[in-house]
Amino acid sequence: MSVAIRPGNGKVTVPEILSRKSSGFSTKQKISCLTAYDYPTARLLDGAGVDVLLVGDSVGMAVLGYDSTLPVTVDDILHHTRAVRRGTRRALLVADMPYGSFHVSVEETLRNAMRLVKEGGAEAVKVEGGERRIELIAKLVEAEIPVMGHIGLTPQSFNALGGFSVQGKTAEAARQVERDARAVEAAGAFAVVLESMPRELAARITEKLRIPTIGIGAGPDCDGQILVFHDLVGLTQGHKPKFVRHYADLGAEVSRAVAAYCEDVRSGGFPSDAESYHSPAELRGVAAAPQRT
Repeated sequence: MSVAIRPGNGKVTVPEILSRKSSGFSTKQKISCLTAYDYPTARLLDGAGVDVLLVGDSVGMAVLGYDSTLPVTVDDILHHTRAVRRGTRRALLVADMPYGSFHVSVEETLRNAMRLVKEGGAEAVKVEGGERRIELIAKLVEAEIPVMGHIGLTPQSFNALGGFSVQGKTAEAARQVERDARAVEAAGAFAVVLESMPRELAARITEKLRIPTIGIGAGPDCDGQILVFHDLVGLTQGHKPKFVRHYADLGAEVSRAVAAYCEDVRSGGFPSDAESYHSPAELRGVAAAPQRT
């Protein structure tokens, strides 16, 4: 497997991600993105050549056991971003702005984003929303914090949207998604996630924008793709979205391994003599001296 998609296989940066669009990269050189929430996963993904690691608020559902992303806090994202930072050398590290972290004021948004950069080591932040987020994105960019946009299905808005459904399926809805895409670009975002929308709409947006599009449930015509790591390797349970492809079934493998371990413990088969430490030969069979009281 080769990950050398740039001279020297160097650090992925925001300007380099932007260059993927302007340089007319081929299909083989599209932008690969995955979520990461901890140090060992970050090391594996970074070493495998993933271009962008996102500490997503999806941590709430994938790791923390919430029913949605809404309970996730800035402190949660900060905690996981620090861990991922320690395991990342090459990939661009992006931290999600969770629900409530950018909804009160521009000043609070800047403070929260700066914490993710200064304390967490993030190199960019992701903000959900289109036209309504123009001012926020512009202020973040002005403060030299790179922003990845996120439009289409925005999970933080699932109460307002009435659930997790494909967006842009009517003519007017599609026009609104396109307006959102143009707004995010105009505000200064360096890339935008297109989630759960018709392939044709995502392709049209990708063609019109100067910044890269990162698809999730938006078809193969985007400039890159992102998936939740736990979905990719089969560690999630329940409903599997149409756009998810399982590249491994680690859930089944972990269950098999743990069941085998439990059986070996119960039967006395683990640990074996070879897996045990031994006293020096001269001390074997010698009882310990009694303790004085």
